Amino acid sequence: MADRKEQKRVNAEKRQENWVDRLVSVNRVSKVVKGGRRFSFNTVVVVGNEDGLVGTGLGKANEVSSAISKGADDAKKNVIRVPMRDGTIPHKVVGKQDAGKVLLKPASPGTGVIAGGGVRAVLECAGYRNVLTKSLGTSNPHNQVKATINALAETEDALEVARRRDIPLEKVFNG
Repeated sequence: MADRKEQKRVNAEKRQENWVDRLVSVNRVSKVVKGGRRFSFNTVVVVGNEDGLVGTGLGKANEVSSAISKGADDAKKNVIRVPMRDGTIPHKVVGKQDAGKVLLKPASPGTGVIAGGGVRAVLECAGYRNVLTKSLGTSNPHNQVKATINALAETEDALEVARRRDIPLEKVFNG
C-alpha cells in the first residue's frame, strides 16, 4: 500500500518536472491598520508543459516569493488540455472574461507568437509557436489571462468535431 502511494508521488513529481512557469503580474496591495499600512502581494502565474497543457493561478501572500509559489501551485490545479495543429490553434476564436476580450487567430509557420503580456505567457506555456492575437477591451492582466484560457478552452480539434458529428474528417473541412 505504501509503495503504491510513493509511486504515485514519484509519478506526480516526474510530471511536474517539465512545467514552465511564467509570472504575468505582481501587484502590491495595502491594508490600513492602526499602526499604518500593511502591504501584501498578489501574483498571476501561468504554468504549462509546452505540449498542450496550460493553467493559470492567483497567489496572495505577504512576500513576493511566497505569492509566486502559491500562484504556481494554484495554476497546477487548474490545468486544461488545449488542441494544437502544426504549432498553431485550429481555428479563429474569441475569449471573454468580464471586460476583457482576446481574439486568437491561426498563423502560418514562421510567424511566431504575436501577442503581448499575459496572452503571450499563456500561449507560450501551452506550446503554441505561431498565433496572431488582438487584445480587445481591458488591459487588466487577470482578465486578459482568463480570457485567453477561455478562448483556448473553446477551441476544438477537427477530429473531435468529426467524431461528434459522425462524419468523416475530410467533410469537416470541405463541408
